[in-house]
Amino acid sequence: MREYSEERSLLFALRERIAEHPVVVTFNGKSFDWPLLETRYRMTRKISVPTSRAHLDFLHPARHLWRLRLGSVRLSELERHVLGWDRGADLLSGLIPQIYFDYLRGGPPERLVPVLNHNQLDLRGLAALSSRILSLLSDVENLGQDGLELFGVSRICEKRGDDIRARSLYEKSIASFLPIETDRIARRSLARLAKRQGDFELACELWKDAVGNSRHGYEAYEQLAVYFERKARDPEQAREVVKQALDELRRAIQVGEIGPGPYSEIKARFDHRMKRLQRKIKRPLLDGLAMPTQA
Repeated sequence: MREYSEERSLLFALRERIAEHPVVVTFNGKSFDWPLLETRYRMTRKISVPTSRAHLDFLHPARHLWRLRLGSVRLSELERHVLGWDRGADLLSGLIPQIYFDYLRGGPPERLVPVLNHNQLDLRGLAALSSRILSLLSDVENLGQDGLELFGVSRICEKRGDDIRARSLYEKSIASFLPIETDRIARRSLARLAKRQGDFELACELWKDAVGNSRHGYEAYEQLAVYFERKARDPEQAREVVKQALDELRRAIQVGEIGPGPYSEIKARFDHRMKRLQRKIKRPLLDGLAMPTQA
């Protein structure tokens, strides 16, 4: 766009292009580029927002697959560490808006050349990255480089509702090397899937291994208590689990391993469950005492 008056023509041309190719492929487009375009279309008051058949934003699967390993999932970082590319002396993306606005105000067009090169590199990187991601989604067991990629595809499968494959991949990622915190999250997710599928033996095994002074640890205590109370119909055992959780909580506050805020919140939750379980346990005893009186 050489001047502001050309914006409507540009938006109209883009709308026609999307009608011909209705699948939009972006990197962070759902959160940034597309909402910005929608705003510009609405501001024209004459050109309707184009409708795409699908919008594939590869930033989101990239986060699942590589953020734990790399920290940053900027496209240039993914190119370097996942694809093995080095852009070299590329223009910093933060400079692009100012360069473009300077051009619109009459600045030299030569300064746009690095901007166009940068955009070309982005398109090249997006094409290669999308190919890598789609390959992993189809066959991560053979194409994955490590347990973190197995774990990432597991999370994607779970979000898509493919619980059977997600469970299999969680198990394989746990069997491989995972960082401690990631391993904990994988086991928690696997326990959740096992519970959903009715495999309470595996779920309980994972919960028992997870109990302790952490957010996941207290969640594991709670899940075990729920299982014994509702599925196993064993309120005594459920009460014992809650007692263990409260004992762990008291120890943690005494040695300063948990703050007063989280302590109060978690304690209130387990105190409430303990009171309900005690009422359940007392009720059969009272019913048994009442039977001879009635006789």
